[in-house]
Amino acid sequence: MLVKSGVLLALASAAIAAPALDTRADAPNPNEVTINGITTSGTGCPQGTVGKYLSDDRQTFTLIFDQYQVQIGPGTQPADARKFCQVNLQLHYPSGFQYSILSTVYRGYAALDAGVTGTQEATYYFSGQSAQVSTKSSFKGPFSNNYNIADNVPMASTVWSPCGADLPINIKSQISLASTKTTAKGLMTDDSIDGKITWVTGVSWRKCK
Repeated sequence: MLVKSGVLLALASAAIAAPALDTRADAPNPNEVTINGITTSGTGCPQGTVGKYLSDDRQTFTLIFDQYQVQIGPGTQPADARKFCQVNLQLHYPSGFQYSILSTVYRGYAALDAGVTGTQEATYYFSGQSAQVSTKSSFKGPFSNNYNIADNVPMASTVWSPCGADLPINIKSQISLASTKTTAKGLMTDDSIDGKITWVTGVSWRKCK
């Protein structure tokens, strides 16, 4: 069973749903928006285990994780139930524009016995900035299926990149499992569609004022 927790959460359809796109005219030329670099660290995403992709219209970027998984139950270690990941993404775009995180669709697979809860959370912030926005969602067992979860950032919580500087966007995340039964098992891992945990993040653009 999927439950709401923390910031707004909506269950997407069985097929992965792309975040809502910003169709206003004040977005930069897509040909001038690139990912110049990505740095990752943490128990869930050692450097070199995260792929990246920009959509053609530059309204979404996708992160693909090879090793982000957790498990709990007999035969596992306490450290197996919680994994962390810090992503530093350098997005290059023309001066005179800003962007903010609009939403993120998380896709993966969960198999949870009754009594097991899986939690997925992320915090977004720009380097050198104190403002940040967080999202959080939970699964409660029994549950066994691929999942698509859309975490939408409320407009009142929007954080914009600063004007005049290409500051990296930082994504600090963790996935974890907790259990009320010592014999219960749980797993959050790659989905069966493409064998990856995938985040599709939508961005909103505007001209600097």
